[in-house]
Formats: sequence, C-alpha cells, structure tokens
Amino acid sequence: MIEGQDGESDEWLSRIEALTDTSLSQLDPDDLLDELLDRVRAVLHCDTAAILLLDLHAQQLVAVAAKGLPQARDGFRVPVGQGFAGRIAALKQPLAVPRVQPQDMVNPQLVEAGIRSLLGVPMFAAGELIGVLHVGCRTPREFTTNDIRLLRLAADRAGAATQARAMGIDRAAALALQRSLLPTRLPDAPGIESAARYVPGHDSGVGGDWYDVFTLPSGWLGVVIGDVSGHGLRSAVVMGRLRSALRAYTLVTEDPAQTLTLLGRKVHHFEAGNLATVLYATISPDRSTVRISLAGHLRPVLAVPGRPAIVTDLPVDPPLGLGPRQPHRQYTELPLPTGSVLVCYTDGLVERRGEVIDTGFERLRAAVVAEPAEQVCDTVMAAVARKHPDDDIALLTIRTI
Repeated sequence: MIEGQDGESDEWLSRIEALTDTSLSQLDPDDLLDELLDRVRAVLHCDTAAILLLDLHAQQLVAVAAKGLPQARDGFRVPVGQGFAGRIAALKQPLAVPRVQPQDMVNPQLVEAGIRSLLGVPMFAAGELIGVLHVGCRTPREFTTNDIRLLRLAADRAGAATQARAMGIDRAAALALQRSLLPTRLPDAPGIESAARYVPGHDSGVGGDWYDVFTLPSGWLGVVIGDVSGHGLRSAVVMGRLRSALRAYTLVTEDPAQTLTLLGRKVHHFEAGNLATVLYATISPDRSTVRISLAGHLRPVLAVPGRPAIVTDLPVDPPLGLGPRQPHRQYTELPLPTGSVLVCYTDGLVERRGEVIDTGFERLRAAVVAEPAEQVCDTVMAAVARKHPDDDIALLTIRTI
C-alpha cells in the first residue's frame, strides 16, 4: 500500500537537496550513478538500490549499477514484464511491494540479501522508457507518496546521467567506427601518389564525411569522397554502409555513373530518410584519363603542370536519397597529363558563414598547384581550412607521376 505524508519539513527539504545537489554534476556519469545510489539509500532509509537500463532490442532490463547487494555485479538481465523491475518497465508506473515474496523476484541477489520490501520507479528520457530504479529494505515497510516522489526525483537525475553515459559510449563507438573506415594510409598504386586530411567540425568529432582509394581488378583506380548528412554515430554508421556498398558495386560495373545509380537505389530502399553526396572517379590503368561522376557533390579542382588550377566544369547530378525516381547519371572523362593534381573535398573546406560559396571555391583554386600530393594537402589546409570549422572537412588529393 502507498500512503501520503503531510507537509514538507526541514528534513524533507534536506532529502531533496541531497538528490539535487549540483556538485553531483561535476562527477562523470558512472561516478554520479554510484554516488546517487548511496544518497538514495540514505535518504529513503533503504538497504539496497539498483539501476537497470532497457535493452530495447532484447526487451530486457540490464543491471548497470547497484549498492547494498552481496556480490553485486553488472550485467544481470530481467525480461520486461517479469519480476519486480520487469513489471515496472511493462507498466511504466511506480510499484511498491511492502511484503515481497521470493517468487516475486527473478534476481537471486535480492533473495540472498533478504529483501522484504521493494519500491521502484521507471526512468524516462525524452518521454521514452530507458530503465528502472528500485530500492529494497530487509524489513517490511509501507512506502509513502513522498518516498515515491523522492525516488522519482532520483530517477530523473539518474536518467540524465545515463543519457550522458550513453552519449559518451556512442561517441567512442562512432570514433572507432570512423577511424576504421577512414584509411590511415592510402594504398600504394603505380603511377599515382595520394594524400588526405580529415578534420571534425563538431564536438562529437564524428560525421558522415569519408574518402576512399582502391584498385579495381582491371587496374583502374577508384577514388571516392562523400558526405552523409548529419553527425554522430548514426551518420557514421550510414557512411560505413554506403562505403561498403559502393565498393561492392564497383565490382559489378566500372562505369562510375552506373555505380552511383546502384548506390542511389540502395539509399532509397535501405537508407530511407538519409541524404548523401558522393564523388566517384576512376583513373585509367595508364593514368592518362579520369572518369568522374558527381551525385550532388562539389566539383573537384584540377591542376595541370604549367597551367593555373581550375574548378572543373562538370555536370552535377542529384544527391543520393532524394526520392524513388532515379535520375539519369552521367560521367565525364578528363585528360590527366603526367604531374596533374586532382583535389576532391567536402563542403566544410569551402563553406563559411556569411560568405558566398564562390569565394571559397576561388580560395581553394588559388591554393592548388601541380605539386606532390602531401604538399598540396598541407598548402590547401593552411590557406583554405578554418582552424575551427563549422562542418567536417575531408580532403583527398591524387597526383599522377
């Protein structure tokens, strides 16, 4: 049974302050959860406290933090709808059991701890269930309305901490994913030297920009640079799928326009709601010509020895992911005299707030000269890239030798 309490006393206010103390915010998420569980036990005069987070795909609650339980360990799982915590998750409502029976608990640690009374509340973030916070007592106890209010307050604080914890995990996963997909060293290919740079433009350090260079079975060289809209783990995951799919399609056709057509169908069918721009080029085995197809992507800059660099005047087809109707895509073939430099990039390099993009194009064009690829990258980054860009920057330079 849940009963109410009258009024608010100094003790009541001190209990609230213990759970809302701003000093908790100075702790990292894991330490905050530990400290919060200690305070919850003290404030509610309980013996145990535990946090379980929802594994949405498995529809199970996973223990991530606990205090007062013998041999407490992370990772214990409770199916939604089963046991005490599972019932709270299914109902999405507080639950108090003043005289718990062993059969009511699926976690053997609670039985071993001699828990006789339990109180738990759901944890929410952005209106969605993310877990359960519960406390237990070794003596029978009638929990009050104020007990529930305090535990809900603690659950709100724990929910914010677990979200920060999840964001940190997502960021680490996204960084690991992106680092695995962006080559740390571009492949050696006869007649070619290449260099690349990547600079994140957001706090997450991760986005959907990527570049790739690979040799095809026929001896043609594939060159890719692309940009998936958005930032963070989701964009990095989509980017990884597009990168792998494009590589696969290059084994089906050596026509860069047809490759992007196939990739566009993949985005429409399997990546609905995502938008991406991609430049895909193939360089002939003798390195004398390049075929370039642009799906909404910025035109590359080309520098030929003895001539000023130019922003290539290539047709730009629609981006990937605009809709079910597939546009007719095309490629353009350009000559690549020995010593030519092809500079491919994403919009973070040339776009600046309050400035027309043509200014960025001209700044880039003026910085590109027919020199070694690494030197071109250094020059372009120094002359064109901002120290603190508003968007991710990917830069890929190819030079024929």
